[in-house]
Amino acid sequence: MKTNYKIAIALVAGVAIGGAATQGLHAQAKLKAYSVGELEVMGAMDPSYLPAVRKAIEEAHGRAIRTLNGRVVSIEGPPAPKNVAIVEWDSVDDAVAFYKSKAWTDLAPLRDKGQKTIRRYVVEVEK
Repeated sequence: MKTNYKIAIALVAGVAIGGAATQGLHAQAKLKAYSVGELEVMGAMDPSYLPAVRKAIEEAHGRAIRTLNGRVVSIEGPPAPKNVAIVEWDSVDDAVAFYKSKAWTDLAPLRDKGQKTIRRYVVEVEK
C-alpha cells in the first residue's frame, strides 16, 4: 500500500511541476503590443493631463513613446493625423485592460477638453 502512496504523490508532484512549467511558457509566449492613438489637439491641454496619463501608463506597465511634438508624415492612403500617441505594452491584454481601467476613464474629462481622438487601436507585434 505504501508503494501506491508513493506513486500517487509522484504523480501529483509531476502534474504540479508540469502545470507550473506550462504556465511559465504561456507567459513567455505573449507578444508585445503597441497602442496607437490618432489625435487632434483642440486648444490648450490642461498641464496636469500629460504627467498624469504618463504615470498611469507606467503603473500599468506600459512605456509611452514620446511622440508629442513629432512630425507625422503621410506615405500612402488618406492624410495622416496631426498627432499620434504610441505606447508599448507587454501584451494586447495589458493594453486593453489599461484602456478599460479606472485610471484611464478618470482622465477622460481632461482629455476631452484638450484633444479629439480620431481613433485608437492596439497592434500585436511578432517576435
